[in-house]
Amino acid sequence: QVQLVESGGGLVQAGESLRLSCAASGSIFSINVMGWYRQAPGKQREMVATLTRTGNTNYADSVKGRFTISRDNAKNTMYLQMNSLKPEDTAVYYCKVIAFKIYWGQGTQVTVSS
Repeated sequence: QVQLVESGGGLVQAGESLRLSCAASGSIFSINVMGWYRQAPGKQREMVATLTRTGNTNYADSVKGRFTISRDNAKNTMYLQMNSLKPEDTAVYYCKVIAFKIYWGQGTQVTVSS
């Protein structure tokens, strides 16, 4: 079992930055892929960024060049640095890990005002 706790969401103005954190506990040795997803009102959940055990990253086209996914193995924590935020980035952000099965965090709200 893997437990995920997200933090760092909030209300910011367009152009500002936020950093989301996802702290993992439990069977973290089994994690193969970690990622951030988001879901805006009335829309489907979409991939924002992923990070594999070997360090490969993948980003949605809409966030390339603005968002950076990273991890701190010593703290068992994954991050999403979000710069130059836009109103269309407003959503609930979820962290997800694949460790024999899929685990989701509880979500954290990010609201970007224009």
